Amino acid sequence: KLNITIADCVDEIDAQRNQGYILYKDGKNAPISYPLEKFQSHVVGKNFHNNRFVQKLRKKVASLDNVSLEQGTVTSLLEENGTIKGVHYKDKSSQMLTAYASLTVVCDGCFSNLRRSLCNSRVDVPSYFVGFILTNCKLSDQNHGAIILADPSPIVFYPISSTEIRCMVDVPSQNLPSLSNGEMSHYLKTLVAPKVFPETYDSFISAIEKKDNIKIMPNRIMADAPHRTPGALLIGDSLNMRHAITGGGMTVALSDVVLLRDLLRPSHDLSDASVVCKYLQSFYTLRKPMSSTINILASVLHKVFSSSSDPTIEDIQHACIGYLRLGGVFSSGLSAMISGLCPRPLSLAFHLFALAIYGVGRLLLPFPSPKRLWNGAKLFWVSISTKHFLYNTNTGLV
Repeated sequence: KLNITIADCVDEIDAQRNQGYILYKDGKNAPISYPLEKFQSHVVGKNFHNNRFVQKLRKKVASLDNVSLEQGTVTSLLEENGTIKGVHYKDKSSQMLTAYASLTVVCDGCFSNLRRSLCNSRVDVPSYFVGFILTNCKLSDQNHGAIILADPSPIVFYPISSTEIRCMVDVPSQNLPSLSNGEMSHYLKTLVAPKVFPETYDSFISAIEKKDNIKIMPNRIMADAPHRTPGALLIGDSLNMRHAITGGGMTVALSDVVLLRDLLRPSHDLSDASVVCKYLQSFYTLRKPMSSTINILASVLHKVFSSSSDPTIEDIQHACIGYLRLGGVFSSGLSAMISGLCPRPLSLAFHLFALAIYGVGRLLLPFPSPKRLWNGAKLFWVSISTKHFLYNTNTGLV
């Protein structure tokens, strides 16, 4: 039996308290603060270096008497008569070894080389995040991250330590400049740098010019379509993934872990794959409220926040700012879903519909001219089409 908590894994890694995000566009801003009023004081948001957090998790797990850690690179699953019996892996000396297990939990993230044998392997890459770390600067509000809705790309800032701010620039897949020949640096300096905050501009340029500081990560969207395979289970980003603009990956992964723990708790023997399968048969269904809410919202927001030649998207962006500035349930409702505090797809549907209605009303007032009526109809149609598309393709939620 395990009785451990992971809250202290964000201690001593210089993690920064995060209260939400502020959305910026054309001189206007709207806060998206996490609604923590009903929670105890220890429930807070944290930004950190991901590797530091993962290393603390490993250290905590390794301290348990019934856990042994083996470091290696898994190359394939070991399958016998349709049941997964373990994995083949290479150790530090590149020697091929086999590890046998009654239950293999695949949690190797979005670059998983194992998921294709356990689920639908289709992967869409709508854009890339070009990321780098800024130093010697501060955001105007250090307790909130910042999302700038700029042309040509959304720009995200958030502190990850007391001296560092991570910047991520969203770049469409079809327009990704080359990093090796200097095109990416030129793109960032000429098209993106003029859109950042004045207080971060110098550090932004310095970070671009720093050697090997720029990293490029594909933003993958992978559907939740697993094959029910005895002896193995997919969790987190290895199962399915949303656009990373809201940073919900860790939330979904840890939620999967808690759910898996609760489902396996009645089982005292994992050696019988068919019995374990019975306990886990509801896992992929029970995880949907959390994963679907975060995944759909992230993908919708990326679509809305991305620059487009269609003026309707511009109208939706302004409507989003106005909707969040209403405050109350309108702002807290969306932030609760982004943070995983409200894993309810119906709440998400309500807010997306309310946002569409607000946007149409904003266009029609004060006088519903023919042009305003036409633009309002287009905005409503785009909003409804976006929701329908994402519900049916990117999340596995039908």
